[in-house]
Amino acid sequence: MSNKETLFTAIEKVVSGFNFEEITTERKDILHPLIDFIQSKIDHKEDIRLNFICTHNSRRSHLSQIWAQTASHYYGVKNVYCYSGGTEATAMFPKVAQTLANTGFKVQKLSEGNNPVHAIKFAKNHAPNICFSKKYDDEFNPESSYAAIMTCSQADEGCPFIAGAEKRIAVTYEDPKAFDNTHLQDFKYQERSLQIACEIFYVFSLIKI
Repeated sequence: MSNKETLFTAIEKVVSGFNFEEITTERKDILHPLIDFIQSKIDHKEDIRLNFICTHNSRRSHLSQIWAQTASHYYGVKNVYCYSGGTEATAMFPKVAQTLANTGFKVQKLSEGNNPVHAIKFAKNHAPNICFSKKYDDEFNPESSYAAIMTCSQADEGCPFIAGAEKRIAVTYEDPKAFDNTHLQDFKYQERSLQIACEIFYVFSLIKI
């Protein structure tokens, strides 16, 4: 642990349980273009901008954004800026914030309304991620020189062109929305969050800095 940056204790406990050997070869092949993009940016001493995109920017894209920023900090990969967006704006689904809070993130609701803003923090001395639903090309997000990481197949198929993206990478996940209002909802959101987390931590664990 001495060469890694600290996270909140509860998150570190979760992270310490990740077993990258459980990630299938097929999934690792899907993740390698993202590893290559990040490594290339490191090698050229350029900022790393990752914009995670799904249809509504409500579930998977936010989970990916938060875990990627957390992983980059944990592994000491500097100048990583993580964003999320959708093909349309809705709202970050409340269960996403609750799932992250249950994992140990500090979640603060900064505004109310139909599309509330959340600040989500993973370490004492690191700025929080600001999360709200927005289109991928919102002014809050980067305009150019970023990787567009498509976290759902609908957005990947429905957006043949992402303006400003330097690289487009499909890393899609099943939508936990399918289990909303069922007895499996809590379990499935946690399961999806941890799958995303484990895969993204795998990605950053391979980056040479």
